[in-house]
Amino acid sequence: MTELLHPRPADPAMPAIKGHLPVLLPVRPPRPVTAAELFTPGTALLLLVLLAWFSVGPVVAQAAGETRTPVALLLLKWTPVLAEGFAFNILISILSMLAGTVLGVGLGVLQVSPNRLLARLAWVVTQFFRNSPWLVLLFYCILLIPFELEILGTTVPFPGWIKAVIGLSLPVMAYMSEFMRGAIQSIPSGQWESAASLGFTRRQTMIEVILPQTVTRVLPSWMNLYAVLTMATPIVSIVGVNEVMALTRAALSSESRTDLLIPMYLYILGWFFLYCYPISRLTRRLERKYAVKL
Repeated sequence: MTELLHPRPADPAMPAIKGHLPVLLPVRPPRPVTAAELFTPGTALLLLVLLAWFSVGPVVAQAAGETRTPVALLLLKWTPVLAEGFAFNILISILSMLAGTVLGVGLGVLQVSPNRLLARLAWVVTQFFRNSPWLVLLFYCILLIPFELEILGTTVPFPGWIKAVIGLSLPVMAYMSEFMRGAIQSIPSGQWESAASLGFTRRQTMIEVILPQTVTRVLPSWMNLYAVLTMATPIVSIVGVNEVMALTRAALSSESRTDLLIPMYLYILGWFFLYCYPISRLTRRLERKYAVKL
């Protein structure tokens, strides 16, 4: 009763006035992410260490009287080739994420279906692919899917990288299904009841009321899953896809330099770090922004 007579002010610094209702302040637009938030002092230190390694290496080699090509120049020589392979990794991760997201959203909706048979079947499919090793799924796709298809008398090749996209999209589908199931079940039941009172069918309620509200709840986990998927793309080199790790091994074999092994892999590691770390920082910011207040 006291709170009704003396409502809480919208602004803590503004005293409550008897008989007045609280005023809703305008929503502040989201603050843009700055470079300082994405790159911490630890990140800058790591970059400086890598830069010092590649800068001091040639000087030390010349001081020691080595006549071989410095490691830094070899890395620079192979950078265009490795960059093409890294771009291929990014392409595979994007296509796998898109396919897995579309399939996972549908599978997650089926998990909360009132049809118990469909819900149980969707749960079984989700748990199977969620708890299967990614490499095993990749091998199954490579071995079971034919290398070429016969369509209307025309032979159409089915390249290995497309099989890799299919293999990686399956676990993404399973995780996305779980994200959607949890997001849908976190929506208050009053949303369903209000939509039903307005004459909405279950399908209309799901598409127009429930699913739009799940976007902000799923987005941080979705971005984190994409970062994990991107870091997992080098496993496709095992099945013969010419991505950055396969090209790195080819470069090491071509140069036949044992001292190039660690710098080359550190070089590639730095690329993945610089690509995935900002995604991780942005994910944490979105988690704080869209945290559900209970």
